Amino acid sequence: MLKKSFVFCLFLLAITTACNKKETLYKVVKVKDGDTIELLSPDHQNITVRLAEIDAPEKSQAFGQAAKQFTADLCFGKMVKLIGNTKDRYGRTVATIELENGTNVNYEIVKNGYAWQYLAYSHNNVELAGLEQNARESKLGLWHDLNPTPPWSFRRDEKTQRLNKPKVQSTKPKRHYRKRRKKLPEAVSF
Repeated sequence: MLKKSFVFCLFLLAITTACNKKETLYKVVKVKDGDTIELLSPDHQNITVRLAEIDAPEKSQAFGQAAKQFTADLCFGKMVKLIGNTKDRYGRTVATIELENGTNVNYEIVKNGYAWQYLAYSHNNVELAGLEQNARESKLGLWHDLNPTPPWSFRRDEKTQRLNKPKVQSTKPKRHYRKRRKKLPEAVSF
């Protein structure tokens, strides 16, 4: 009987702990671009987050500033949940962000036409594909453009241009500097 009571108490304690466990909330302190934000953790650490499964236009690209503004309007200064914690090659956390009310920030950006589903990193996400298709058909955000350039193509083209750009030789004459000789201290005589 004592053993059953003890097990029952442990079970109740486990359920109570699980129900009372609060999810960690982070504050959005910076929006770098349409799909990259900076969070402040409860222990005051800055975390750069690349939003998973989506790709927004680059800042220098058409609709890049609009995507950044939409993301800022949606979540800047708000408390959010961080879902996922993988790292990309730049050391950023790749994750889904949810507002306290349950709104999926990643999905909202695509739904409103400010990002593509990033097919290279979003495998079989039918819901996200549907949100993008609806935005395309409704000509929302970047879909106003007849033929918008996906960010991965834009980045590739930018890189190709940088690599193919001929290096320009400087027309300034090279300056030659003479090495100064150090003066030796004069000998002291006794």
